[in-house]
Amino acid sequence: MKGRRAFFRSCGLAWWLLLGSRAFGASDLPIRVLHPGGSLHGFMVLKDERGELLADGDFVQFVSGPNRIKSELTFHFKDGSLQQEITIYSQRRFFHLLSDHLIQKGPAFKQQMDLYVNGATGDVTVRYSDEHEQEKVVKQHMDLPANLANGLAPTMLQNIPASQPEVAFAMVVATPKPRIVKLNIRAEGEDTFSVGATSCKARRYLAKFDIGGVAGIVAGIAGKQPPDSHFWIVPGVAPLLIKSTSPQFEGGPLWEIDLVSPAGPKENREDSEEK
Repeated sequence: MKGRRAFFRSCGLAWWLLLGSRAFGASDLPIRVLHPGGSLHGFMVLKDERGELLADGDFVQFVSGPNRIKSELTFHFKDGSLQQEITIYSQRRFFHLLSDHLIQKGPAFKQQMDLYVNGATGDVTVRYSDEHEQEKVVKQHMDLPANLANGLAPTMLQNIPASQPEVAFAMVVATPKPRIVKLNIRAEGEDTFSVGATSCKARRYLAKFDIGGVAGIVAGIAGKQPPDSHFWIVPGVAPLLIKSTSPQFEGGPLWEIDLVSPAGPKENREDSEEK
């Protein structure tokens, strides 16, 4: 009887591992390109949890080669801090991250960070300052999954069809040692926003970080699990991210990113009078 129980336990474990590997493999699938990106220029603001302005943002995206896009997102903080992310990706049938370079420096961040991910080779480099303000460098080769979303999460989310309520992305994070975490995303519903006097609908997505492994269990017990993030996407033939709330660094609070419209330009009165 003991031998039979051991046999069934081993079979059950093998079946569980098989199901787990299939489920993990499914989440590693690349994201199909439904709405190819092109050239655009937008303006954003970054706010804290109380709605106070932290930084002004500038987003530039342009075509840098056949099926190749480069984007630059820069936030200049009121306290002099800087966050800049430069992402290069290909969009031939599926999104593929070629490189992502994230820089965070200044008093707004607990740790000065420079993270570079080479999606073509799998090489990851992290430069950071320790508690003694000494610069440290960590270089590591990683087996990067096909759905890697560093610098690409909003773009990839804008390409998820409405018929797909759940999706998973992978991201390289610096803790400061680089590691891969999973971002599980599901559609929650719709919220109303306004453009002038017009009311419109945006699809709201909930995103949960899955650290995984023993580290994930320890983080949950210690209360260090990253807070849930939210993204608001306007659906249609040209989907658009209009707002997000997410932590920008390990152990960081939820910061809000909003699209904004430029005010002005102001008319020059002297020029008007001369006319």
